[in-house]
This record gives sequence, C-alpha cells and structure tokens, in this order.
Amino acid sequence: MRRSPALAALAARRGEWAGRTVADDARALAAADPDRLHLIDGDLALSRGQIHDRALRLAGWFDALGLAPGSVVSFQLPNWWEAAVVDLAAAMTGLVVNPVVPIYREAEVRFMLGEARSRVVFAPGVFRGFDHAAMMGRILPDLPEEAVLVTARARLGGALCLDDLLSGPRLAAPRKVDSDAVKLLMYTSGTTGRPKGVLHSHNTLSADSLKMCRAMGLGTGDRTFSPSPLTHVSGYLWALTAPWTCGVPVVTTDVWDAGAAFDAICRHGCSFMLGATPFLQDLVAEAARRGETLETLRFFLCGGASVPPGLIREAAQRFPNCVPFRVFGATEVPTMTAGPASRAGLDLAAETDGRLLGCEVRLVHPETGEPVADGEEGEILAREPSMALGYARPEDNEEAYDADGFFRTGDLGRLVHGDHIVCTGRKKDLIIRAGENISAREIEDVLFRSPRIAEAAVVAMPSARTGEAVCAFVVPAGEEAVDLAHVAALVGAAGLARQKTPERVIPVAELPKTASGKVRKDILRGMAAASREEETA
Repeated sequence: MRRSPALAALAARRGEWAGRTVADDARALAAADPDRLHLIDGDLALSRGQIHDRALRLAGWFDALGLAPGSVVSFQLPNWWEAAVVDLAAAMTGLVVNPVVPIYREAEVRFMLGEARSRVVFAPGVFRGFDHAAMMGRILPDLPEEAVLVTARARLGGALCLDDLLSGPRLAAPRKVDSDAVKLLMYTSGTTGRPKGVLHSHNTLSADSLKMCRAMGLGTGDRTFSPSPLTHVSGYLWALTAPWTCGVPVVTTDVWDAGAAFDAICRHGCSFMLGATPFLQDLVAEAARRGETLETLRFFLCGGASVPPGLIREAAQRFPNCVPFRVFGATEVPTMTAGPASRAGLDLAAETDGRLLGCEVRLVHPETGEPVADGEEGEILAREPSMALGYARPEDNEEAYDADGFFRTGDLGRLVHGDHIVCTGRKKDLIIRAGENISAREIEDVLFRSPRIAEAAVVAMPSARTGEAVCAFVVPAGEEAVDLAHVAALVGAAGLARQKTPERVIPVAELPKTASGKVRKDILRGMAAASREEETA
C-alpha cells in the first residue's frame, strides 16, 4: 500500500480522516436512533437498527468461520439491501470487501475472485435471466483459496442461504479495526489489458463521503436516490458508505427504469441523485413525456461518461429546484470535484467538470511529464485524502504515480476560472493527425448538439496518409440520416479546424460501454481499424 504521512496529517486536520470505520459510525447511529430510516429497497424500508442487527449476525458467522482481518469476501449482488449487510458485517470484523459488477461473466469473475483470493462469495441465484449461482459453482472449485458460496434471495442445493445466516448468533463484542486498514478491493473496468485491483481504506472512503455531503449540505433530512451499481465506486460510496458516515438514507433500484425512478424520487422525496449520463438523459426525457417535474430534487451529480453541456442545461429547465452538475473522478480518486451550491452557477455546472474540492491537481504534458502553462491542456495528476492506497499488484503502482505521490489519471484537461477542471478526453483519445494533436472530446461536444444524434464517440482510425484519422461512431436519434456531410457541417459550423472533421462516420445501434457507463473506446478503435482494413482490402 502507498502511505503518505503528509497526506494523512492533512486529512486529519480537515477532519476527513476521522479515525473511525463505518462499523463505528453504524454502532453509534443504531444506538442513538435505531428506528430511523436507513435504506429503501423496492417496497422494503429498513431502519438503522434492522441493518445493524443483521450485520452483527453475519459478522458472527464470519467469526465462526474463522476469517481473519484482511481476508476477502466478494459479492456480485444487484442494488439489494443484502449488500449493505455484507459490507457492514465485513467492516465489523476487519474483512476486505470485493464488489463484482453483476454484468460480469465467467472470464472476468474468475480472474477477480482468483486474484483477490476470496474466502466467501455472495451471489444471487438467477438475476435478469442469468444464473449467477451456477456460474459460481463452476468457478469456485478452481480458485486458489477454498471459497464458500452464499446465495441471496435463492435457496439452492450445495450453497448456504444468506437468510439462514442472518438468524444466527450476533458477533459477541465489537472489534477494534484500524481505520487505515484496507476496506475495499475494487477492480477497474479493464478497458485495456487485465483489470487492476484498487485498494481503499476505511479512511479514504469516508473522506469522500464527508467532503461531498458537506459541499451539498446533505444530512439526515435528505434522501439519496442511487441507481448506480453499488459494485461501482460511486454507487458503493452513496449506497453503502454515506448512509453511515453522513447519516443520509438511500433509496436503491436494482433495474433501471426511468418511469419507476421518477415515481420513486417523488414518492420518497429524494433530494439528491447520482448517475452516469444515460440516467440523466432518461430522467429528463421522462419528465418531458409526463410534463412534470421533480420538486424535491436539489442536486444531480452526473459523471462516469461524457456529459454534454446541453444536457445539464435541459435538466436545469426540467427540474427547476435542482442543481445538476458534471463531476470528475475515478475509482482511484473517486470524486475530485463538486458542482455549484446554487443555480447561480449553472453555466459552470454545464461547461466544466466541477470545482476542485479538497484535491490537489497538476497538469503535465502527456508525453514529457513537464508542467504545462496556465490554461493549456495536459494530463491530469491528482492527490487528495480520498485517493486509493494503490493497486493490489505492486507493479501496477510503478507508472501510476509521480515522485510526489500524485496519481496519473490518464485523463486530459485544463484548469479554467482558477479552480475548475474541464476534462478534454482520455490520454489515449488523443488523435495525432499529420502531427496535429486533436481532442476527441472537443469533436464529441459538437456532435452532441445535433438533434439527429443521440450519442457519439470519436476515436483514432489508422491512416496511411496522415498516420491517424478521425472516426466518429454515432447513435442516430431518429430516422434522419447521420452521414459524413451532416457531421462535417456540424464541425464547420462550430468553427473548428477542418483537420478535426471526421473522415469516417459509422452509425451504430448503441455504443459499447462498461458497467459504469463509460464508452469502451478500445472496442471502437478496433472497429475503426477493421473498417479501414476492409476499405483497403
């Protein structure tokens, strides 16, 4: 693990590393007000006391199983209350949780569970037509450590059932768990190469929740609506950490449906929501279809994928009491920025990726590593109290940090208005055409303005003449054609250099994405290269 005494001292001074675990916070909150709402899962509402009691019983089983502090328990669960119980029980006993995104299948899951050396794996039976328990039955016998399968909401032969474990004896006495110890092992989406296991401590996770709740003034009187997978860092923080660290109850949903989400926000009076671009797009469209608004919604945190400025402005129109804003971060540095505190800052919310919040940033040349001049584009390096402790494999840390402990995000951007960041694309999204550097994000922002285009992604395509050419993948919004002429007109009207005009436009039904909503540009680059090869064959 990468430890920085200077960063720890800074976090302690700010009160962001409070020296407590989620289990410490849960014990205090459950004792003070056990009947207060903690989590709503569909039609089921659970109090702090109910979640805490169930976690104590599961922690008692962990103890009886002989799991030592630092042992890993994995769960591939949807946004169900059971995940909150597993996470809290692990915190009570000093275990490391390893959330696995439910859409992952045998190859990804086998790799993650094997590298994590998981001792217990929690999974549903059949969810969304896929038999997770059967898959685990094929994987677990081959893992390097003997692992126990526990099913949630399913009773299957050969597997323990979580419901049975929750009727067992409670953990005898609270355990002292080091808040600097590893709490979370979360694998990145693996858009290139094998996935990397990111390590977070109790302190780094709580630091993110504390600073974000303070920035928006969220507390026990608020409710979060969290459709993001809790197996992804943003969903994990807001569904499993913030409800204990900041006392903010959460409403979850296991399958995204804009109509059901709209109803849930209204029914439960949710004041805060987070999600990737598609969530906000769908919610805005649902509001337009109904001709209604969401009166209780005060903030919408939008990130994880490219966010068109026009979407933020449209959301602000549809939801007049809300401040929607773009945010920037990664699994390694979860939330680097925050949006404006009021609607007076909506222009910044739409045009930037947020105000730096408790985060130091350096911008360096993507090739030389030298600092860039003010206002110029560079690779974003970050250091903050909520940054990860590094990767599970030591060799993955070697190129990920600079000499001063700043994390190399791999994202390109520039600072504007002094302390706001604008992400201009990924380092690998940089298209070098005839020696000219071209930002894919800049072109995408132009394409998003067309009513004919629902989604767009721009990547490099091999070119014998210029080295690389610009290729645009577009998802049409309707029946009107999206061809090269239309795209060229958009780029020209935006006043961009002609060199930034895509040389190829490929319409697709949908863009390939990770579980967190990020476009899989590695796949698109391969498709663009294949398209070029077919042309020259």
